[in-house]
Amino acid sequence: MATIKDIAEKAGVSSATVSRVLNYDETLSVGDETKKRVFEVAERLDYKKYKKKKPKKNAKIAIIQWYTEKEELDDLYYLSLRMGVEKRAEEEGYDTLRVFHDTDFELEEEVKGIIALGKFSDKQVAKLANWTKNICFVDSDQLSNKYDSVVVDFEQAVESVLSYFLQTNHEKIGFIGGKEKFADQSEDIMDKRTYLVENYLRRTNKYQKRYMFNGTFEVKSGYALMQKAISELGEDLPTAFFAANDAIAVGCLRALQEAHISVPDKVSIVGFNDISIAKYVFPSLSTVKVYTELMGETGFDLLMDRIQSEREVAKKITLSTDLILRESTFK
Repeated sequence: MATIKDIAEKAGVSSATVSRVLNYDETLSVGDETKKRVFEVAERLDYKKYKKKKPKKNAKIAIIQWYTEKEELDDLYYLSLRMGVEKRAEEEGYDTLRVFHDTDFELEEEVKGIIALGKFSDKQVAKLANWTKNICFVDSDQLSNKYDSVVVDFEQAVESVLSYFLQTNHEKIGFIGGKEKFADQSEDIMDKRTYLVENYLRRTNKYQKRYMFNGTFEVKSGYALMQKAISELGEDLPTAFFAANDAIAVGCLRALQEAHISVPDKVSIVGFNDISIAKYVFPSLSTVKVYTELMGETGFDLLMDRIQSEREVAKKITLSTDLILRESTFK
C-alpha cells in the first residue's frame, strides 16, 4: 500500500501538505491544482500496473462529468471513476476528452462515443442522445431509457453495513445521508441508500427517526450534522453511524474528535466508497469499498461493445461491494 511519503514524492509536495489535503483541512492555503494533483496521485497509486498499451487509434471517447472540476475535488468518488475510464482508454489506444458540467461542448467527428459519469435528468439524457447513440452511463441506471449502464449493488452494500452493526451488538444506529439535485437543477435526486437504510432498520425494529440526518455529500455537511446529533441527542447518541459517503464520514470523525467522543470506543463510523483518503484519516475509516476503477473500465468496455457490435439492446452491469473494516469500528 502506498504511504503519505510516496504520494508526497510523486505529487511534489511535503508529507505534511499531503496529510492535510487528504484530511480536508480547510485552514490549508494551497491551490486547487495542488489538491487535484495530490488526490490524483493517491488514487493512481492504488491502481495495478497498466497493461501493455495498444497502438494509438485515430479516435476519442468523451467523458462527460456531471460535476464541475471543483466539485469533483470535493467528491473523489467521481474523480476515481473518471480515472478508471481514462486508464482503460489509454490501454486500448483511445484519447479521452474531459468535459465537466460547466464546460462548453460540441461533439467532434473523431469522438466515437460518450461515457457519462454521475446522475443525469431526462432532459440531459436527451441532449446527450442528440450527439450520439453510443453512450454508457456509469453510476446512473438508464436501462429503462434503453442506454447501457454500470451501477453499484446498493442493497447488498447497505445490508452488509447494518448487519455488521447488529452482529457487533449496536442497539442505536444512526445514518447521515446526502441530498443532491441534477446539474440542470430540474429536480431532486432520491438517494437509494436513505430508503434502503430506513427499510432495513424498520424490518429489524431498530429504526428511530431522531437518529436519521440528511445534508449534502460533503465533509462540511458531515461535520455539521454530527455536531447537531451530539448537541440534540446527548447521552442518547447512537453508538454506530453509517455515513452515505466517505466525505461525510470524514466530517463526522472531526466533529466527534472535537467533542472528545472516542472512535470507536464510544461511536463507530462506517463510510461508503473507500476513496483514497479513507485509509489515511485518523482513525482510518471503515467503509464500503466500491470498485470505482472497475466501474470506469466496465463502462468503457460496454461502450466499445456497443460501438463494435452495433447492438441496439441495452445492457446493465451491477457490481458488488465489500465492507472494509479499519480503525473506526471494532473488527
